[in-house]
Amino acid sequence: MTHDTKPPHTEPRSPNRRRVLGGLASTLAGTLAGGFATAARPATIAPDTPLEPAPWTLEPGAPLLSPPYGVPASFEAGVIRRVARAPAMPGSGSSMTPLADLAGSITPNGLFYERHHAGVPQIDPDRHRLAIHGLVREPRVFTVDDLLRFPSESHIYFLECSGNTGSEWNGPSGLPVQLTHGLLSCCEWTGVRLSTLLDETGVTPSAQWLLAEGADGAAMTRSLPLDRILERALVVYAQNGERLRPENGYPLRLIVPGFEGNTNIKWLRRLKLIRAPEMTREETSKYTSLLPDGYARQFVFEMDAKSVITRPSPGHRLTARGYHAVSGLAWSGRGRIRGVDVSDDGGHTWRAARLVGAVHDRALTRFVADWHWDGGPATLQSRAVDETGYVQPTRDALVAARGLNTQYHYNAIQSWRVGADGEVRNA
Repeated sequence: MTHDTKPPHTEPRSPNRRRVLGGLASTLAGTLAGGFATAARPATIAPDTPLEPAPWTLEPGAPLLSPPYGVPASFEAGVIRRVARAPAMPGSGSSMTPLADLAGSITPNGLFYERHHAGVPQIDPDRHRLAIHGLVREPRVFTVDDLLRFPSESHIYFLECSGNTGSEWNGPSGLPVQLTHGLLSCCEWTGVRLSTLLDETGVTPSAQWLLAEGADGAAMTRSLPLDRILERALVVYAQNGERLRPENGYPLRLIVPGFEGNTNIKWLRRLKLIRAPEMTREETSKYTSLLPDGYARQFVFEMDAKSVITRPSPGHRLTARGYHAVSGLAWSGRGRIRGVDVSDDGGHTWRAARLVGAVHDRALTRFVADWHWDGGPATLQSRAVDETGYVQPTRDALVAARGLNTQYHYNAIQSWRVGADGEVRNA
């Protein structure tokens, strides 16, 4: 598997606007000659034709504060979290973010993916407490109000379940992007630095790890290496400007940027400073990966560089030949995204996509590539490169390195097949 080589580029990273517009004009001319003008162009009307007023312009709209907490338009009722399979038991399961229906790189709170092991506890924030103890000089118990008194910070970070895209280990699953990659979301998180709270308690020199525990029925618990998280980890109480939702850890959760989702403990109630990992269930029998040689990958925290095309993707159908903007998301648990390449021929040739908007550390980055569909079969792929030089691998390279006896940390290049009928499939 390639780790440190920069992928070849057949075009420069900064596309020439004149060349793009010229190509678009040529495509339109070809489309008109080929008889596809109706599908490729919007309807036209005579300059003096009056526009008919739509029904909704002829009567007053809904009154103020209806409803008092804003909700999406009724026409967007299908843009919801979905589950890939029925939960194994009540309270245990996951729901997935509708990536193909979102714009930009920030996930609305109501569409943020879920992963629960014992349901969602209903916690009274006035009674909730966060204890910090173990190898500290002065153990402390904090209320939520105590935390609000500390200096706050807001940062944009992605969160991804380590089981995300596990459906593709054995080959194309046929599922749409929501059910292959939807255990992935990105928010602006607001809270207090972990290091600020540990300054209050003091940490003894023998403390090398941190045990974080949640207040859910599963008492979700993970051991984390202190030196790798201290400067970035946050104890947060808000996402995207409002308090955490119950399913996302209300009233407190731990955010460990770039680490697998399971380590970002929700409903945080306890932080214990320890000498060595506790070897909990979630880091021994779970969240480890068996390799072909019989050894297991354990404490694999960072999510490797990854990308996926969200439009067009399975469930979409191209209705016109010619120009299409190919858009998607890229991310890395090891830093910023440096570049994304897109292929329309299954990886035989690549060209650079444009990174849209600010490129944040350990956050989702939107990319867009120009593509002219000729009406024939095509295979769309994207390949991310992060600031460490790591290149997103092919599935063959990933399987050769890790085998098939695992369900975690799958980050291979994803293929979407476009048929001559315009239908996009995971195939």
